Amino acid sequence: MFTVLIISMIIIIVVLLLSVATISKAYQYKHTIDPLKKDDDNK
Repeated sequence: MFTVLIISMIIIIVVLLLSVATISKAYQYKHTIDPLKKDDDNK
């Protein structure tokens, strides 16, 4: 019973660390947008 508890805690910690690492990497990503094209045909 004790070994199952230890293994479960290790899995929970690993998943938590991977989640935090993924979120941190996502916040550091620099988003870019394409510039708007000037369309003179619609005037």
